Amino acid sequence: MLEALVNKTQKLPLFAKTTMKKATSYLIILSALLLIGTTSKAQEYKPNYQIAAGLKFGGYENGFSGKYFMNEKTSLEAIIGIRSHGLVFTGLYELNQQIFNVQGLRLYYGFGAHIGAIGSGVYKRFNGDNERYNNNTILLGADGVIGVEYVIPNTPIAVSVDLNPRIELATGPFFDIAPGLGVKYTF
Repeated sequence: MLEALVNKTQKLPLFAKTTMKKATSYLIILSALLLIGTTSKAQEYKPNYQIAAGLKFGGYENGFSGKYFMNEKTSLEAIIGIRSHGLVFTGLYELNQQIFNVQGLRLYYGFGAHIGAIGSGVYKRFNGDNERYNNNTILLGADGVIGVEYVIPNTPIAVSVDLNPRIELATGPFFDIAPGLGVKYTF
């Protein structure tokens, strides 16, 4: 029976074979698009995500950030900040809570530390009292954070606005505070 089917297929005109190949290709592409659409729709809106990665723009550094929720109320955030003549690594322990009964809107606050290095140049402070360094300098200190994060409905995007108080110990001591803006993709 299989042999009869193969013989019939071989006897089909060329345009019929081409049409069958096109139909099969279209069917495979359509199936793939439906599968992708179903998968992406299931991942569209996650107000309680576990992992996020994105960009952080701050008063001191701009760079990459990642956030990991250990549970619904506790998260860890890591920031690799690039600044004029330097690089700073910041780690934060954050407590999170939903506010105003809005799904995906959270208040977060916490503390952490930073370590990094800057080359010779000006260390810009947010209050205008800039520090000048003639050599490479280590940065080391304590950080705080308080802010609001919102996961945009029907998207995997989270945006945040925060204030980052910082005590610089290695080159100070001095206290400074700066605003920050974050945009992350949630997983």
